[in-house]
Amino acid sequence: MSELPVKDGAAQRLLIKITRDTLPQVKDKYPFVYLERGRLEIDDSSIKWIDCDGNVVRLPVAMLNCLLLGPGTTVTHEAVKVMSASNCGLCWVGEDSLIFFAAGQTPTSDTRNFRRQMLLSADPDKSLKVAARMFKRRFPGEKLENKTLHQLMGMEGLRVRQLYEKKAIKYKVGWKGRQFTPGKFEMGDVTNRILTSANAALYGIICSAVHSMGYSPHIGFIHSGSPLPFVYDMADLYKEELSIDLAFSLTVNMAGSYDRHKTATEFRRRVIDMDLLACIGPDIEEMLGKQ
Repeated sequence: MSELPVKDGAAQRLLIKITRDTLPQVKDKYPFVYLERGRLEIDDSSIKWIDCDGNVVRLPVAMLNCLLLGPGTTVTHEAVKVMSASNCGLCWVGEDSLIFFAAGQTPTSDTRNFRRQMLLSADPDKSLKVAARMFKRRFPGEKLENKTLHQLMGMEGLRVRQLYEKKAIKYKVGWKGRQFTPGKFEMGDVTNRILTSANAALYGIICSAVHSMGYSPHIGFIHSGSPLPFVYDMADLYKEELSIDLAFSLTVNMAGSYDRHKTATEFRRRVIDMDLLACIGPDIEEMLGKQ
């Protein structure tokens, strides 16, 4: 490491020492870029996107948290290799990113967060404390002491049903309950379809953030037996504003006809207003009791 001449008694360093605090954090990156109908490949070690009209856009993947690949996209093996080295996640989603299909896990050189998550989940008492913190955040004022996870989940079911009814009354929307049948999106009413779309997009964002921070989406504290239990645990912290309120407020504006573009636009606006990516990291640490 070279040094510049001494000035005011202190050596000026030509190179700056890198610490964890100086490295880019998840909140410092662009949250995600959605791509559809084109090809991702390598050109001189950089990632370039070629859309269906032949336009070429070079992507600064080191500054991207995640690429959302929509319908009609192809990606080369070398492109995935470069994105992995840049800690840029990949998620495969439906059109307009409103349905989440799968995520490509980005390797991380630091497994401390993953190890801590596993140890907490494996200890029944510590795992229950994490679950209680999550419920406490969503339902402040509730008495959760000495409750089992089964009792907490029963309380949650009641509170969520009451929340749906409260929003239905506020926005004067007819509500017959939450209905979601996998693979039969079109069968739901407008409110349920907005809820499904917003939840799927929320899962995609949280999944990419969880991967980027070295946690596992597969080790949850409330949900279990599902593909992404930790993602579902964390998503519940934000659903009231990003999914539930959105669904009932937009139902009124859509006048009985589901509009996916309006849903996507309003969902993204709320994500930006909430500064979701800046919230996820500190929220995970708080929920896991990290000092």
